[in-house]
Amino acid sequence: MGPEALAQVLRPLAGMVPPERRADLIVGLSEGDDAAVYRLNETTALIFTADFFTPVVDDPYTFGQIAAANSLSDIYATGGEPILALNLAAFPADMDKELISQIFLGGAELAASAGCAVAGGHTILDKEPKFGMAVLGIAHPDRLLLKKGAQAGDVLILTKALGTGIITTAAKAQNVESAWIDGAIDSMKKLNKDAMQAFLAAKARAATDITGFSLIGHALEIAEKSKVDLEINVEALNFLPGAFECVARKHVPGGAVRNRKAFEPRVRFKGWSAETKQEGFRTLVFAPETSGGLLGAIPPENAETCLATLRERGLEAAIIGRCLPLGGSASIIRFL
Repeated sequence: MGPEALAQVLRPLAGMVPPERRADLIVGLSEGDDAAVYRLNETTALIFTADFFTPVVDDPYTFGQIAAANSLSDIYATGGEPILALNLAAFPADMDKELISQIFLGGAELAASAGCAVAGGHTILDKEPKFGMAVLGIAHPDRLLLKKGAQAGDVLILTKALGTGIITTAAKAQNVESAWIDGAIDSMKKLNKDAMQAFLAAKARAATDITGFSLIGHALEIAEKSKVDLEINVEALNFLPGAFECVARKHVPGGAVRNRKAFEPRVRFKGWSAETKQEGFRTLVFAPETSGGLLGAIPPENAETCLATLRERGLEAAIIGRCLPLGGSASIIRFL
């Protein structure tokens, strides 16, 4: 579902919170963050999220790993540690049981590597396989990472390269080099735990993960909720090997078209090089990502140390821009 349609169907639910829960519901539908957050006491908040999707790779075990990493990502994006998960799955009635078992195993082992227990779940019959998890995490209520809070002057750090959505779309069409899909798989399986810890240590003022609404869509969420504009340096962005080539081969997911329609009026592009790269770039920054990295607004005095920490932990992180004072009635993104 596209961003505009999703906002429309969810709007009537925003105020439907029992009075006795309102004071401790730190993040709900009204806030529209990466996960729901509920305060249990002065030192502990529960973080709750759910995500599932259709296969993005052929190997069932790898699909399970990627789906689990993607599901855990919203916990990390909110500054929490995942502790408990339930499988959410749909499979055709005639699907090979060994394939199903491998999907569950990949998800459970990936979650276990994050210290998160998979304790059950729910499965239904459907024509197309789907898998993901509902995940519960914990955090200190005063050490959350939310989309609001960025300030003018903050430095934007992105912790993974872009291009997973484009490359997996090309892979489904069997028009992708093996090295390209291998690189995308490695990126999608990588947990955002190290990124979250580095952001917390750097006192990040806002953060989100880059998934279905693309770099543009999720960056705009930070901008809107923080009431700032964003400036992003084209040359600073990292893209997975093969990403531009897959765009050139016309393998563009439908979500990229929906995202572009929804968000492009709020984006200003300038400073281009070759015309072909311009269009490839525009497509990639609007394309959905699967299990993408974290985007954080870091106080400028902490940005270089944060970046060094991320790179020491093996992340392809980069300083991609900065936050600017709000220049109009609505937040925008400027690409330089």
